[in-house]
Amino acid sequence: MDNRPIGFFDSGLGGLTCIPYLMRELPREKIIYFGDTARTPYGSKAIGTIRNFSREIADFLVKSDVKMIVIACNTVSATCMEDLQKRFPDIPIIGIIEPAAKKAAETCKTNSNLGIIGTKVTIGAHAYRDTISKYNSFLNIFEHPCPAFVPLIEEGIIDNEIMDLTIRYYMDSFVRDNKLDTVILGCTHYPLIKENITRLYPHLTVINPSSIVVSRIHHVLEDNDMLAEDSEFTNVFYASDLSENFLNMIDHIFADEEEDKKVKFLNFDFEKDNMK
Repeated sequence: MDNRPIGFFDSGLGGLTCIPYLMRELPREKIIYFGDTARTPYGSKAIGTIRNFSREIADFLVKSDVKMIVIACNTVSATCMEDLQKRFPDIPIIGIIEPAAKKAAETCKTNSNLGIIGTKVTIGAHAYRDTISKYNSFLNIFEHPCPAFVPLIEEGIIDNEIMDLTIRYYMDSFVRDNKLDTVILGCTHYPLIKENITRLYPHLTVINPSSIVVSRIHHVLEDNDMLAEDSEFTNVFYASDLSENFLNMIDHIFADEEEDKKVKFLNFDFEKDNMK
């Protein structure tokens, strides 16, 4: 038993899409979430910059006495997993890419045409392609960056024509030319536009890593006798810019969830607070 919180972090609000799945499967687990909304998006930044930001946030979570760190960001998972695991060898650190890649490799039919969409950095790292191929070499894998999705989602521009036009701009030829039958949402922000994608491309099977990573979290906690038993706690959501957009998107993401847990929202000021 371990009643300490699980630490989640992302470049912004995208990683929050993992949290409802965790609350349903593991309702006794306490959460500390950190969204780096002041410095988002990470997906077009230099890898060295992403690594520095990720170390700062992971240091903060460790100081907050988390029992596990979940990298709820594909860009960080693609570029910083090994670095963070070496930095904190005594804490389980789970990335979002490997569980989803393994699931896709197991469930896609032989010779399926599988598309991966994500940030420039995630796609450039080929982390999904390489991990899927390790488990299943018989899939046809195609990758495509969609850099404008994250800033639009962070601004709450989702259920409107602007987002649909942006999706079509990036995906029409990608889906058509490669005859895709399946697509992986290679950014934790993208589940927020999953309904748009399935409406525009109804023949596609859409794989959502934000839902898949929870099973890995469960297994690691169970295998290490770290499951929580406490039922009275407060989940804490930090943001480096606790903006109205961030709070509105939290309401959007958790709209279908039962509000039976206490939640506290805190702003983290990088200039005033020392994370090092």
